Amino acid sequence: MLVDSHCHLDMLDLGPFGGTIDGVLEAAAANDVGHFLCVSINMEDYPQMLGIAESHDQVTASVGLHPNEQGGHDPSIDELVELAKHPKVVAIGETGLDYFRSEGDLDWQRERFRRHIRAARTCGKPVIVHSRDAREDTIAILDEEGASEVGGVMHCFTGDWAMAQQAMALNFHISFSGIVTFRSAKELQEVAEKIPAERMLVETDCPYLAPVPHRGKPNQPAFVKHTAEFIATLRGESYDQVACATTENFRTLFRPPVLM
Repeated sequence: MLVDSHCHLDMLDLGPFGGTIDGVLEAAAANDVGHFLCVSINMEDYPQMLGIAESHDQVTASVGLHPNEQGGHDPSIDELVELAKHPKVVAIGETGLDYFRSEGDLDWQRERFRRHIRAARTCGKPVIVHSRDAREDTIAILDEEGASEVGGVMHCFTGDWAMAQQAMALNFHISFSGIVTFRSAKELQEVAEKIPAERMLVETDCPYLAPVPHRGKPNQPAFVKHTAEFIATLRGESYDQVACATTENFRTLFRPPVLM
């Protein structure tokens, strides 16, 4: 069985699935995907997103605010900790830094990142980190804020082997999205080859970043199998080895109340 360790089920176009989340989950189950971590990006859509987890045993959730989100409610540490008490909430995030999409003085982004890490340490749950064009500051803040105490995952990782090593030294896992299947992703493929099996996760980040052979199309949880198969080939391992390792890693890191 596979776990889609980072998806946005509340953002999918449900038309191709009979208009229901159940259709999405059934399509995924037919491709060996049995559990889904639905990740929060803002507070306005959070209740709807959490509702999906509450109504499906095989779905867990996180709580947090994406680094690019502006204009909506920005939760305090206490708010995040309180929301994380929900039994289906297994992580804080996604949080982090994105210097690609944001410009100007980004102190607000760095402060938000620190706040999320402090909330994670308070509630004892791992951190889901988004990092784009912000390698040095991301690693520095994780270190300065003691994120290694709870660990977490560098989601949709696109860094090099040196960054992966820095993140793993801080007790973080590395999660591979469909990007690893792209022909141009040679540096990332090197990371997938070298990474210890016990630090690896797979994800879709759907509805974005569909893997080959669906690149350019809307992504869905069922497609995480293509990513796992590609990584298995890169590593000279069987698909079952990658599936078992990444599922066990998810279980150990996020401690979901139910994992099929």
